Amino acid sequence: MCGIVGIVNFEGKPVAADELGKLTDLLAHRGPDGAGMWFSADRTVGLGHRRLAIIDVSDRGSQPMLSGDGRYTIVFNGEIYNFLELRHELESAGAVFRSDSDTEVILAAWSAWGEDMLHRFNGMWALAIYDNHTRELLLARDRFGVKPLLYAATQHCFIFASEQRALMRSGLMPTSLDEVVAAQLMVNPFGVEGSERTLCKEVRRLQAGYLLRLRQGRVQLRRWWRTVDHLPRLPKSSAERVEQFGALFQDAVALRMRSDVPIGTCLSGGFDSSAIVCAMAAHERAGGGARDSKDWRHAFVASFPGSPHDERPEAELAAKYAGVAPHILEIDSRFALEKIDTILDDLDDIYLGLPTAGWLIYRELRRNRVLVSLDGHGADELMGGYRQEGGALAFWMRNAISNVSSRAKWANRATSYGRTAMMIMRGHSFLRHPWSGSAEHLALVGEDDPLPCEWGALNRRLYHMFHGSVLPTILRNFDRTSMAHGVEVRMPFMDWRLVTFTMALPDSEKTSDGYTKWIARRAMAGKMPDQIRINRRKVGFNSPMPDWLNGPLAGWIADLFERPVPAFAELVDEHRLKRAIGHLSANREWNWDSVGRIWPYVNMRWAMSRLSA
Repeated sequence: MCGIVGIVNFEGKPVAADELGKLTDLLAHRGPDGAGMWFSADRTVGLGHRRLAIIDVSDRGSQPMLSGDGRYTIVFNGEIYNFLELRHELESAGAVFRSDSDTEVILAAWSAWGEDMLHRFNGMWALAIYDNHTRELLLARDRFGVKPLLYAATQHCFIFASEQRALMRSGLMPTSLDEVVAAQLMVNPFGVEGSERTLCKEVRRLQAGYLLRLRQGRVQLRRWWRTVDHLPRLPKSSAERVEQFGALFQDAVALRMRSDVPIGTCLSGGFDSSAIVCAMAAHERAGGGARDSKDWRHAFVASFPGSPHDERPEAELAAKYAGVAPHILEIDSRFALEKIDTILDDLDDIYLGLPTAGWLIYRELRRNRVLVSLDGHGADELMGGYRQEGGALAFWMRNAISNVSSRAKWANRATSYGRTAMMIMRGHSFLRHPWSGSAEHLALVGEDDPLPCEWGALNRRLYHMFHGSVLPTILRNFDRTSMAHGVEVRMPFMDWRLVTFTMALPDSEKTSDGYTKWIARRAMAGKMPDQIRINRRKVGFNSPMPDWLNGPLAGWIADLFERPVPAFAELVDEHRLKRAIGHLSANREWNWDSVGRIWPYVNMRWAMSRLSA
């Protein structure tokens, strides 16, 4: 897990070492264990790397790394969990390895299989490989976009990096605000991350499941992965399906325990993280596996004292079941203003709330020298973890709308207009031109995929949440908050084998009798505490924003709006926005609904004030 960068000069001029060094060091937080740079023979190509040493922590695992024959150079961010199996296969075909790293396995796989290697990988990655013979550059991102990769192509050069802010602060390119994206983020913060567009007009996102080839200054994009094309044949009986899900999940956890450094988990007390820590314990009881970390009994619990959403008792119960002593971090209002500018800067984008809770818990891992965390991200969007059925009309309507939009392209834009109309009616739209957020549709990954005709409304909605809207945004948040402290997050529920199997299941095996994640709950019977396994309560891992906005954040917002930001005022009716914020704060009426609708405007104003500074 690392930070990667690169510069390709289109004019035949050498890449300056200080420019590449600056770009590389802008990602120092992602890789505190070392830095490296490499230049092509004519110095028109430069690759940079900041290292977080997880697999083969020796110098032999350092990057940029060259293939044994010197033809290929790689910089890589992520982990290939099945690298031991791939290494054995490659060695059987004659490959020779000099290190114990997964990075060298990628180089050998590229030499042997080319682009087909991507389908063989079980992992998360953003990588760049330069061919010193053909002078072509390949960029590739994992199936579901766990690891980020952004780029910019100017008249003079091509630049890429693991974070948007690194590109914007590099001094290597012009930067300007994409007003369409800005409007979309304030109206619907989940509507951008799955697209190629970013808040910076000059920066593009390599989307999940895509690869990019740079040939003679020309950018060629191709989608190499489409989940719907890889749905497996399901066992006939429900019992067999439960058994297969359980086996896939257990193996996904086992593969992600491969590490040469201490690992642990962020344990919320909900079903997902509790299932993971219990599966980790089961894996050790079964004898463990090759290259497993022996130092894994670390569970970090974020507690919110006095909050009805505090799951500390459940987290302690899961930890006890797994034989792990929990490390408790109590988060209360005194943290509301702590390092708020740093946290918003580390987020590097716009969201519904402050990612303080995640930022703090990953800082705690780093302070305790735990560099890898197995977390439960992806399970909600995969199996309907958010309330999807029952008497709530809103959820029925969302499923129905998704059912229509997945069958008709025109419905995507109609849905955007409908959302805008609803926000205007409820007084939650503050754009000067409120329809601007709906006028230009941003194409999201997977939205035009031809889904099986027998799929129900829930499956269709989850497919788009997983690939294009909710999950990409959540993955970005947890990548930024964890890597701000040099901590790697691994996600067993996002193992591609488990994802494709679960995607193929009918709606009824994901939600049933008021239970979400039904198949997972059945598969974990007898393997985790029943008080957690059959608990229907869903608590998101969020900072307690309503409490903070009704308290210490009110003054911070007031101060923020004291400083004029002309570019923001051109987009937003600040008078109405400040009036709404003032009413909520004066009457201490902030709730989760108002936070979700208004905080993106606050977040955007903060971001644009930094751009204009």
